[in-house]
Amino acid sequence: MADVADNVEQEFWRPPVVTAAPVTPMAKAPSGLVDVCDGCGSEFMVGARFCHICGTTRASQADSSSVHHWARHLEFQSIKDRIGLSTGSLIVFIIGIGCVLFAIAVGFYFTAQTVLDWQAVQIWRIQWLLAAVAAFIAGILLKKSSK
Repeated sequence: MADVADNVEQEFWRPPVVTAAPVTPMAKAPSGLVDVCDGCGSEFMVGARFCHICGTTRASQADSSSVHHWARHLEFQSIKDRIGLSTGSLIVFIIGIGCVLFAIAVGFYFTAQTVLDWQAVQIWRIQWLLAAVAAFIAGILLKKSSK
């Protein structure tokens, strides 16, 4: 590096090493090395979404953000922040929703040919709904009060 240039101040937007081949506007970096802009050929800064020279959107980031856009809404921390619940409260809230879904599914899974079968199905539904109510009450009790 010392024999390339003597006492030259490196500016942040210029690459540290001059390449032998000229950079074309549509140049792609070899896989695994550096990511370069499709518009001007300059290197992207670490974590940059846009090129700092020409303003072109980073292709790899644009593709990955569109693919995983829906996944951000399913992240535990994102749900926790959006709803405003503590961790324990959110966990028992999800358990309560699961119990309600199981109470609904009991009627679809079991069929009743007699009155006794129908009563058994209703008792199972009641048990799942009581578990859901207990989970929701636990969620309310675990919720942090905002002061």
